[in-house]
Amino acid sequence: MTQSVNRVVLAFSGGLDTSVILKWLQQTYNCEVVTFTADLGQGEELEPARAKAQMMGVKPEHIFIDDLREEFVRDYVFPMMRANALYEGTYLLGTSIARPLIAKRQIEIAKMVGADAVSHGATGKGNDQVRFELGYYALDPDVKVIAPWREWDLTSRTRLIEFAEAHQIPVAKDKRGEAPFSTDANLLHTSSEGKVLEDPWDEVPDYVYSRTHHPEEGPDTPEYITIDFERGDGVALNGEGMSPATLLAKLNDLGKTHGIGRLDLVENRFVGMKSRGMYETPGGTIYHIAHRGIEQLTLDRGAAHLKDELAPRYAELIYNGLWFSPEREMLQAAIDHSQSHVTGTVRLKLYKGNAWVVGRKSPYSLYSEKVVTFEDDAGAYDQKDAEGFIKLNALRLRLLGRRQG
Repeated sequence: MTQSVNRVVLAFSGGLDTSVILKWLQQTYNCEVVTFTADLGQGEELEPARAKAQMMGVKPEHIFIDDLREEFVRDYVFPMMRANALYEGTYLLGTSIARPLIAKRQIEIAKMVGADAVSHGATGKGNDQVRFELGYYALDPDVKVIAPWREWDLTSRTRLIEFAEAHQIPVAKDKRGEAPFSTDANLLHTSSEGKVLEDPWDEVPDYVYSRTHHPEEGPDTPEYITIDFERGDGVALNGEGMSPATLLAKLNDLGKTHGIGRLDLVENRFVGMKSRGMYETPGGTIYHIAHRGIEQLTLDRGAAHLKDELAPRYAELIYNGLWFSPEREMLQAAIDHSQSHVTGTVRLKLYKGNAWVVGRKSPYSLYSEKVVTFEDDAGAYDQKDAEGFIKLNALRLRLLGRRQG
């Protein structure tokens, strides 16, 4: 028996899936639907979502379209980047890091409008259902969650289109039939998966890429840029101060031109299966490389190595939807503490799909040319000290060698 619901807040894109969900919620739960559309920098016009929601009976005062770009980069992307987080060593977590913010805003809206439920369009096979719902429950333990893909019998795109047409829901022409692949986009990245990408042996077709030019067709002349950091966060590009979202957007433009940030990945989903996806993270890739570059100068060896041990765990927490967990917050506190002197400038070279650090400087640099030089160091380092250091470290190895002999 369907549980009684008075009002539900739906994460609504205006596309086929969430449009069908909107109507299905109205029919199945006989409830009022409030729509929430987040502008996370996906590069699409969002006003059509407002018109579609209104056309489907949602009250104007219950249609929320919020520009969250600055909050997204400032409070989610940048803290993650301080950790140098990469899932399974390569994925910059572009989809994963957006879900907690969407969930947070949905819960805020639910409280504002007196809703007793929230809903999302994630399928029962993917990670996003976990990410959304762990966020919901962390922020409102008693909220009711409606996940239509786990309840209804609309098990294919064909069934969705038939439902839409039966209820006079407009369907974009490019959505008729089987889509060649599905995408998710925000200011940090675009992900593509499904259909033409499902065979991991087949190369990703060129038409799948939308955020980057082909690296081989990039400019024949390298481009040099600088990024300034303060306490672990980027604050300027080529000497010009910028907000977090503006900085990332400018880096996206540079990455697109030079074909930087493409990733073809077979990953382990939290729900247990492997999936193949293609990710484009142009600006985020440049930023990640630059951040590691400034840390090379400013982090102590012990802190840097500990961060590298913590980063995979931190990345896994984000991937698995545990942004609001106490363990992520504990790790964040340690990571943020490490960034207190991560301030300075990194110079990078961009060329045909690659970004290299070619220079770095910081007022808090731990690098001492006087100590490291191969020339006369004027007594800054006594090389004779190394003998005792080596013998102490070799002691256990010598004891083992004698026993084995």
